[in-house]
Amino acid sequence: MFQKISNILSIASFLLITSTLGASYFGYKYVQSPQFQKKIMDKVLGEVKGLLPNVLDKGLPDMTGPSMPIPLPKQELKF
Repeated sequence: MFQKISNILSIASFLLITSTLGASYFGYKYVQSPQFQKKIMDKVLGEVKGLLPNVLDKGLPDMTGPSMPIPLPKQELKF
């Protein structure tokens, strides 16, 4: 009786592990595919395009001030 239960559990464990490994492999291949990457980029760019006009209108000043002076390197004095 114990032997049958042990065999059934080992078969179930084997099926569970192989199905998990198979799903992980195909999931990894799908995530690395160019179609998936294009789909994600299209979604991200769609969201960013919706946000950009509002951010640029509020964030850019009408006029800027003078540029900052660039410090010149100090010259050594020779005697």
